[in-house]
Amino acid sequence: MKAHTTNLINAAILIILGSWGYFGSETPSLTALIPVAVGVILLILSKGVKKENKVIAHIAVLLSLLVILGLIKPLAGAIGRVDTAALVRVIIMILSGILAMVYFIKSFIDARKNRELNS
Repeated sequence: MKAHTTNLINAAILIILGSWGYFGSETPSLTALIPVAVGVILLILSKGVKKENKVIAHIAVLLSLLVILGLIKPLAGAIGRVDTAALVRVIIMILSGILAMVYFIKSFIDARKNRELNS
C-alpha cells in the first residue's frame, strides 16, 4: 500500500468516526469534531502526498501524530465510562493513524534510498 492511500483511509476514518462520535452523542462536545477537522485537512493534503511533495507529506505526518496523541485522553475517557462504542471508534482512529504513520515513514525511507542510488 502507498502512503497516499493510507492517508486517504486515515482521513476517511477520522471524518466518519469523528462525525459519528459527535452526532451520536447525547451530550456532544465540539472537541469531538477535532478528528473530523484533521481528517478534512488530510483529505485536502492527499493530492500533494500522492505527488510525493515532501513538505505536504511531513505536514500530513505531523497531523497524524497529533491526532494519535490527542486521542489518548478520549481513549481513557471511553475506558472510564465503559463506553464500548466510543472505545471501538477511538481505537480504530488511533490504529488508522498509526498505519498511516508507518507507511509515511516507509515512503520516506524508500525515497532516501532512491536518492542515494541515483546520486
